[in-house]
Amino acid sequence: MSRIAKNPVLIPEKVEVALGQSDVTVKGPLGTLKQALSRDVVVKVEGSQVTFAAANGSIQANAMSGTMRAIVANMVHGVKQGFEKKLSLVGVGYKAQAQGNKLNLALGFSHPIVHLLPDGVKAETPTQTEIVIKGVDRQKVGQVAAEIRAYKSPEPYKGKGVRYTGETVVIKETKKK
Repeated sequence: MSRIAKNPVLIPEKVEVALGQSDVTVKGPLGTLKQALSRDVVVKVEGSQVTFAAANGSIQANAMSGTMRAIVANMVHGVKQGFEKKLSLVGVGYKAQAQGNKLNLALGFSHPIVHLLPDGVKAETPTQTEIVIKGVDRQKVGQVAAEIRAYKSPEPYKGKGVRYTGETVVIKETKKK
């Protein structure tokens, strides 16, 4: 059995976990998330915890039991507290502005970039060079942050571009004559 799957997921107050035939639904104060279950995993809701076990002794079932446990734990955390990723813009004239479900970016190109945010994900801009992406689904929040970073990833000579807050960019030394 997977070491991760041995630990049960504790269900906090105000969060409900419901098992269906082929999916698990988690409801909480911030929203509702649904995930399809694998046939290789046996999931049980017992009181205030969810347990996971491999359905058979295969390597695939063992791996999927730990994966499903991690996914459900992230779902419980997401509907209770939510997830956020912070991005910072480094460069002269680089700025961002959030408007509803759109994020307007000026990243040194000849045209502005308008990034449409999917449902369940919000973007805030406390300053022009900071972006905070929030949502209940960890995978969606991380994917949106990666897509925004991909527009202009940090370059190694001056460090200009979009980077995660706290990310270190190794600056290369320029060529000497």
